Amino acid sequence: MMLTQDNFRPVTLADREFFEKHYAHYPQVHSDNTFTNMVCWNHYASYCYAYVEKNVVIASTIGSVTRFRAPIGPRNPALLRSLIRLASDVSDNEPVVLIDPETAIWMREVCPGINLVPDRNHFEYVYRSLDLAELPGKNYLTIRRQVNKFRRTCANTVEPISRENWEEVKRFLIEWCEWKGCEGDPVLAHEKEAVFFAIDHFDELPLSGLIIRVFSKVGAIALFEPMTEDTALVHFEKGLPDCEGIYKAINTETAAILAKRFAYINRESDLGVAGLREAKMRYHPHHLVEVFSMKRDS
Repeated sequence: MMLTQDNFRPVTLADREFFEKHYAHYPQVHSDNTFTNMVCWNHYASYCYAYVEKNVVIASTIGSVTRFRAPIGPRNPALLRSLIRLASDVSDNEPVVLIDPETAIWMREVCPGINLVPDRNHFEYVYRSLDLAELPGKNYLTIRRQVNKFRRTCANTVEPISRENWEEVKRFLIEWCEWKGCEGDPVLAHEKEAVFFAIDHFDELPLSGLIIRVFSKVGAIALFEPMTEDTALVHFEKGLPDCEGIYKAINTETAAILAKRFAYINRESDLGVAGLREAKMRYHPHHLVEVFSMKRDS
């Protein structure tokens, strides 16, 4: 089995059913591999995939650097070795990324001496849904106070995202981008495009969403989807600074809805941003989804 770049084709909206069927057998615990993530961020990371020997192999290209994911499917040592050869030929010094711990153990068995290192910046934060919804005990005292103050001082209502309010959501996103200065920040500009794609293709994706209106105007949104049987994934959460505590409020309102069906909520990684890491830790994650990168021996 020789894996080559010719085996790969772009991920498109038309592939949703294929990925849903495959992931039903091989559930993903890291958000990067989810279909929604790939199509929303395609403009930035150019996701491609190969389907070989009942395995899905995902690759993404940012700038001119292509990196690969470990095969998703029945364990196949020959395919793994072929992927590592291909990745080592075409990638940089980190050819295979976002490897889950079980796959890392298997890769070390197949390729003794392979250099796999934890990638802390891409560890994802998973919380108990009820903790985020109810903010119980001393751990959440400060956040609870801020949410209660928001509810007292800002006339607000909560509603699902639907066809009726898409246009308002887009206007909100434009306003959010102006406030954040998206145009001068490449990361935020890409994120704006990703969120717009999600709203534009809301019906074609497995997404649900929530709005908080403040004084009848959209003040915050959240977009989320089922990830596994017991875990939901929050893809995007945005708020305007018009009312203090609105980010904490949208977090809590989203959790209250998800807690009815899911024990856990994955709120993605901090990408190594110090302020974001601090904010995510403040909510006391139940556990982190750990991932490893393969480093080429320099």
